[in-house]
Amino acid sequence: MNQRTFETLEYNEILNTVSEFALTKEGKETIRQWKPINNKKQLVHQQNELKEAIAILNQSGSVPIHTLDDVSAMLEQGKKGMFIRPQQFSDLISFLEHCTKLKRFMKQKEFVAPMIFAYAWSIADLTNLEEEVASTIRYGQIDDQASKELARTRKQIRIIEGRIKEKLESLARKYKTLMQESHPVLKNERYTLPIRRENRRKVKGTVVDQSSSGATVFIEPEAMTSLQEELYLLKVSEETEMENILYTLTGEVLAHEQELNLAIETMHHYDILFAKAKYSRSIRGSEPAFSNDFSIRLLKARHPLLMEEAVPLTVELGADDQALLITGPNTGGKTVTLKTVGLLALMAQTGLHIPADPGSELPIFQHVFVDIGDGQSIEQNLSTFSSRLVNLINILREANDHSLLLLDEIGSGTDPGEGMGLATAILDQLATKGSTIFATTHYSEMKQYAEEKPGFLNGAMEFDLDTLKPTYRLQIGETGKSQAFAVAHKLGLHPDILSHAHEVTYRKPKSFSIKEEELKKEDYWRQVTTNRYGRQKSEGQKSESKVQLFQMGDNVTIPSEDEIGIIYTGPDEKGNYRVQVKGEKRTYNHKRLKLYISRDELYPDDYDFDIIFKSKDYRKVKKQLDRKHVEGLMLDDEE
Repeated sequence: MNQRTFETLEYNEILNTVSEFALTKEGKETIRQWKPINNKKQLVHQQNELKEAIAILNQSGSVPIHTLDDVSAMLEQGKKGMFIRPQQFSDLISFLEHCTKLKRFMKQKEFVAPMIFAYAWSIADLTNLEEEVASTIRYGQIDDQASKELARTRKQIRIIEGRIKEKLESLARKYKTLMQESHPVLKNERYTLPIRRENRRKVKGTVVDQSSSGATVFIEPEAMTSLQEELYLLKVSEETEMENILYTLTGEVLAHEQELNLAIETMHHYDILFAKAKYSRSIRGSEPAFSNDFSIRLLKARHPLLMEEAVPLTVELGADDQALLITGPNTGGKTVTLKTVGLLALMAQTGLHIPADPGSELPIFQHVFVDIGDGQSIEQNLSTFSSRLVNLINILREANDHSLLLLDEIGSGTDPGEGMGLATAILDQLATKGSTIFATTHYSEMKQYAEEKPGFLNGAMEFDLDTLKPTYRLQIGETGKSQAFAVAHKLGLHPDILSHAHEVTYRKPKSFSIKEEELKKEDYWRQVTTNRYGRQKSEGQKSESKVQLFQMGDNVTIPSEDEIGIIYTGPDEKGNYRVQVKGEKRTYNHKRLKLYISRDELYPDDYDFDIIFKSKDYRKVKKQLDRKHVEGLMLDDEE
C-alpha cells in the first residue's frame, strides 16, 4: 500500500470518520494511524470481534469507557519520582470505578458476545487500591483523617485561625477611625489592617504592603505577630505531612502499575472496537467474506463518502476473471466505480465492515495501486500524460498476482492511436503478472480487445436514452457506447445525416427512422436542404459536393499516405483542414480524410487540446499569463 493510493481513494477520510466515534484521545489517534493488513486469520478475528460488538450495541446504547491519558500521565509522573497530586487521584478513582462498571457490563453480555466479553476479565481486581485512595482523597483534597499527624495539625490550625479572627475583630474595632476600610485584609498570606497612610505611626506593627496609590498601608499589628508565626509553622507542618501522604499513596499506585497498564490497554481496545461498531451501524455496513481464489462479489455496494447519493454497485468476478474493462459516457460513474471497489477493499483489510449487502466477498491484496486523475507534477514540470506514465511504470515494476490495479482512462492524454497501443501493451503485461485489474477507457477498439482476451470482461455504465442522462449503473458483459448517434436521433437530427455519420465512423451504412412528430417541422428539412456554407438550395439547383465535417480532436486516416492524424482546425472555405501528423501540422482537403475515431469517444468534454497541439513552452507561458500579466512576456500562437 502507498500514500498515493490512500489519498486518491480517500482512505484517510474514512479513518477520520471512524475515529470520531472513539471516546478517548488515545483511541482516536490509534484509529487515524491504521493501515490495511493482509493476514487473513487476523482479519477474520477482527470481523468476529466487530460482529459481537455490534450485537452488544444493539442491546445497550452506551458502553462505560473512561478517558485514559490522565491515568497514563500519573503513572509516568510517579515513575519520575514526583508524587501524584490529589486531583489526579480523583481521576484515578473515576477510572477504577469505570473498570468495575465495565466488568459488570460485559458480564451481562456473556451470551451475546462470548469472545469479547472475556477481555474485561483481564482487568485485575483493584478494589483495595480504590478503597485506599478513596479513604485518603475526598473531593480532590486530602482528607483530614488521612493520618493522625495531619488530623492533629489541621485541628491546631483551625484553633489558631479562630484566635486570629477574634484578635483581628478586636483590633479592627480599636482602630476603626484610622482604617481606610472597615474590615481586615489578607496580604501575602498575612492578616493585616488597611490603615490610611497619615495614621501609619498610630498603629504598632509591620507594613506588609501598600495600595497602588500609596494612600493605604497594610499593617500586621504587633499583637498579631506571634499568632501569625505560629500559624505559619503549623501550615509548613501540614504541607510536609501532605507530601508524605501523597508519596506513600503514589508508591501504592506504582505497586499496581502492571495491572493498571493492562486495564488501560483493555479499555483502549474496547474503545476502538465499539468505535468500529458504531461506524458500521452508521453506514449500514456488513461483514465482508475473504475469498481464496481472488473472486470478487460486491452486492449493492455504496461509496461510504457518498452513501445515499451513490447508486448501488454490484460487481461479480469469478475465479477465472482477471480484469474488468469499463466503458461508457463521461460523468457516467466509471471513476466512482473504480474508487468504490478500491476503497471497500482497503476497508475490509482494515477490519471494518463495508457498505454493501451481506454475502459480499473480496480477496486479500498485498497492494492496491491506482492511476486515477491527472496526477500532474508541477515540481518536475511533467505533462499530465508523462506524469501518469511514470506512475504506470512504477505499477508495472511492483505489481504481482496479489495486486489490485485501478486504472482510469488508461493511455489517454496523447495521440489516440499510440495511446491505445500503449494501453493494450500495458494491460497485456499486467495480465501476465496475474494482477486483478479494473480499468476504464474511451477507446472503442479496447472493447474488442476485452472480448478476445482470456480472463477479461467488458463492462459498461448504463445510459438512459429517455432522459438523456447516465444511470450510474454498471452492466457487466456489456460494452459502453458513446450514445452520440442515439442522442442526436432523439433530439431530432435528420436520418440522412445520421446514416452518413454512421458510415464514416463504422464504415458500414445504417438507416435511422424518421420520427412522426418531426415530419412537420420546417427546420428539420433544412438540415439536408441547406448546403455546407448556409445557402438554401433552389429547386433544380445542382447539389454541391458535401463537405465532411470533422471537429478538433477527431482521429482521422489519410488513405493516400497510409497515415493517421488528428484534426487541428478547419474546414476553410475550400473544405481544407489542418491535421497534425507525427507532430507536424499539414493541410488536407476533406475528400482525402476519413474519420477513424471520434473525439467524443477519446476525450472528456473539458479536455485541454493544447496538450496535443501546443509545445510545453507554449503551455507554460499561457499558464503564467492566465494567472497574471507578466511584463515583456508575450504568447506567440503556434501553427
